[in-house]
Amino acid sequence: MTRTKMSTDYIVSSLKTLFGTNVTAADIKGWCAANGANYQTVTNKIEEFKVSRGRWNLEVTQQKVEEIERSFNHVAVLPEVHQNLIPEKDDTFVKFGNFNDIKKIIQSRIFYPAFITGLSGNGKTLSVEQSCSQLKRELIRVNITVETDEDDLIGGFRLVNGETAWHNGPVIEALERGAILLLDEIDLASNKILCLQSVLEGKGVFLKKIGRFVKPAAGFNVIATANTKGKGSEDGRFIGTNVLNEAFLERFPVTFEQSYPAPVTEQRILEGVALDLGVEDREFCKRLVDWGDVIRKTFYDGGIEEIISTRRLVHIIRAYSIFQDKAKAIQVCVNRFDDETKQAFLELYDKIDVDFVMPSETPELTIEYGRLDKNLPF
Repeated sequence: MTRTKMSTDYIVSSLKTLFGTNVTAADIKGWCAANGANYQTVTNKIEEFKVSRGRWNLEVTQQKVEEIERSFNHVAVLPEVHQNLIPEKDDTFVKFGNFNDIKKIIQSRIFYPAFITGLSGNGKTLSVEQSCSQLKRELIRVNITVETDEDDLIGGFRLVNGETAWHNGPVIEALERGAILLLDEIDLASNKILCLQSVLEGKGVFLKKIGRFVKPAAGFNVIATANTKGKGSEDGRFIGTNVLNEAFLERFPVTFEQSYPAPVTEQRILEGVALDLGVEDREFCKRLVDWGDVIRKTFYDGGIEEIISTRRLVHIIRAYSIFQDKAKAIQVCVNRFDDETKQAFLELYDKIDVDFVMPSETPELTIEYGRLDKNLPF
């Protein structure tokens, strides 16, 4: 092999022809074996194209990266503002479930992605937020939908003052700040979420559009929440959830199963919220907890298809503080269920609370061939 053939230009051109722009150490070793070249010599010649350990991008040199960064000047969509991303402390928060374990992972500052699964309204997201609040750690929360794509997560070009400029997405912000990245409702995602594979390995991400590699700052971690385990919803309860790629799920070392709090804990939660709203009615809080507990046991036994979450009980306490009417507070908060389920829930609460007065139904006006319904109260 002549000296000309072993020039940097020849090596780069040959590698690009065989493997494309992005090459790995395995690609280069294979090329060296086929061409009788020394691996160390070849990698030394293409050192300027190296983006990370065992990875090279043959389109962009470090000099080109610097030129691109200077030309784009990283203009943000909005003027740069130094934000405090540490969640506010919730004085009504009561720790339960996996809170201590989640807090330990965040406190360790070790990169160790966690997946939290459980029924809706049982404190999955809140436990992460309050862990970060107590530890004074920044948190960037991303609400995932089926439409979420690489541009939403990583970033992209935006039109700013008539000029095209690069704008970092939430994942890049979290990487650079060493923040906790919370991927909420991850099981709603499509396969477009696979753009985070390298991020979930703790290796950072290469921004192809501007030729820049972003490494994770110390303390960066990823936590995902979901109503399922990424295998879809077999009972159809969580419509819109998807079966996530197995390789993607495998990048989460641990999965926590979050349950609803025990009755005594749930009562503390409701009493704390009530006191914060100026409502002092411990008995009402206890009856709501007993009501929710019976409904959940029936749900787990397969007797009903709906459930009352801790979040919905909190909604009822808030409604009570607004309307000053227990019956109305319960009714407006269970109106989201179908009529049969709503009526069953109201009748069950009526049995638990002897002082409860069932809300009266307003009769509907029905007209049939010009004749009013005889059951109308007028």
